Amino acid sequence: MPTREDELDLNSIGKQFMEQTKYQYLDESDQDRGLPQPPLELAYPRDAVLIDLPKIESIKVQELDLSAAMDQRKTVRKYSQMPLTIEELAYLLWYTQGVKRVTPRPVTLRTVPSAGARHSFETYLLINNVSGLKAGLYKYVALEHKLIVVNLEPGLSKKVARSAANQVFINDSAITFVWTTAVYRMKWRYGERAFRYIHLDAGHVCQNLYLASECIQSGVCAIAAFDDDELNALLGLDGEEQFAVYMATVGKL
Repeated sequence: MPTREDELDLNSIGKQFMEQTKYQYLDESDQDRGLPQPPLELAYPRDAVLIDLPKIESIKVQELDLSAAMDQRKTVRKYSQMPLTIEELAYLLWYTQGVKRVTPRPVTLRTVPSAGARHSFETYLLINNVSGLKAGLYKYVALEHKLIVVNLEPGLSKKVARSAANQVFINDSAITFVWTTAVYRMKWRYGERAFRYIHLDAGHVCQNLYLASECIQSGVCAIAAFDDDELNALLGLDGEEQFAVYMATVGKL
């Protein structure tokens, strides 16, 4: 049977191993080189139209046990024509990317986990059916808990659906979330391994959307089938430093 001394020796060996192999799977990063970290969120144009969102403290939704939410959760591709309220939209945004606080490091602590608290995602919203908002493309400003208007061009929903293998339920959804990455925010710390962490983070975010949507009697369908170049162009992204990673539709049942 191992003794206490054996356990201490094993702990010491484990620490030495981790120190010796630290860079065998992680390239030397820009953080290691002492370069300044990128901003916590991308800047928006000075002339952008900002829309205040209801604060999470003021939003009332159905109370639902977490186990029940996980049991009920399923992928839904057919939606009713009932609109989401702006309170429900704010609720979903908060529980997928809400910033609880900014630390002195600085990093953002959010309602979802992220490798090294890097949180490289920016959230775009294709809005079709939300009370009080015009149909079009918006972006979530997580640090301020606000929306900015990106593009109100008619017919945008059909273009997004076409970029996603003509999955027509995108047109019928109340909202389509599109998560994009500002990739250097993750690469600054993790080098090329950042790409793995970004895709792991996408799973955390979308799962939160599935569970939060149960509390507002809505369904979700995650989408990974899309033409990267076509969707990035619709969002105004360069496809290299910023690009789409994951999508998900939301609509009332």
